Amino acid sequence: MPHHLLNSSDIEAFQRNGVVLVKGLFADYVDELRVGIARNMEDPGPYAAENLKVGENGRFFDDYCNWQRIPEFEAVVRKSPAAAVAADLMSSNRVQMFHEHILIKEPGTSKPTPWHQDAPYYFVDGIQNVSFWSPLDPVTSASLRCVAGSHKWPKPVLPTRWLEEDSFYPNEDNYMPVPDPDAEAMKIHEWEMEPGDAVAFNFGILHGARGNESASRRRAFSLRLVGDDARYVERPGCTSPPFPGHDMQVGQQLREDWFPILFER
Repeated sequence: MPHHLLNSSDIEAFQRNGVVLVKGLFADYVDELRVGIARNMEDPGPYAAENLKVGENGRFFDDYCNWQRIPEFEAVVRKSPAAAVAADLMSSNRVQMFHEHILIKEPGTSKPTPWHQDAPYYFVDGIQNVSFWSPLDPVTSASLRCVAGSHKWPKPVLPTRWLEEDSFYPNEDNYMPVPDPDAEAMKIHEWEMEPGDAVAFNFGILHGARGNESASRRRAFSLRLVGDDARYVERPGCTSPPFPGHDMQVGQQLREDWFPILFER
């Protein structure tokens, strides 16, 4: 039987479309995550970024790979139902931590999150993976937008740097240009969401978000998890996150001392 937060239709939709809404996944951890985000923003990690150019309004902050030093994040990683839900969605016997990510858009931030796939930035390969994106504030127009089925495209989308808006890797031959899903009338899934709801999507899903033109903050917590078939793969350049000094070889499972097992059947 699936986890009580899921039904068989949710699992089928995730396998088919690569994206599904999971209501209330982090509902019991919203306050804890808000505290963790405040702690993270007061003491940013080495990968923290401000994603607005001079003259652009608002603030668009993101940071990742802080869960081992932010106790509220570690509690959610280890105690929330996310790993058990991920196992069902991925049809995986075990679930391994990859990393967490926070994305904060303050009121009046017009800059959108650019369309992108996560997989080309990562040094992990495999189809059993899931990212949970969860707002800690009610969202309407600033919700996540995901292109259904884009994880099955024959070619990955070229990863870019959000601020500089240039190519992330020097070799562009193996990637397709970033499309415009609105102009091309692609099927886009987006939901109005309450704090603690989560969009579950495959690392290969093309996704983005509009700016936050509302009068309230849009704080979002993401948790990235991998399953049985996850293997280390090399990319044309430094990956994001980079995880320096990992010493893994192509084809190996991710080292469990860095990427712990969170769930196993």
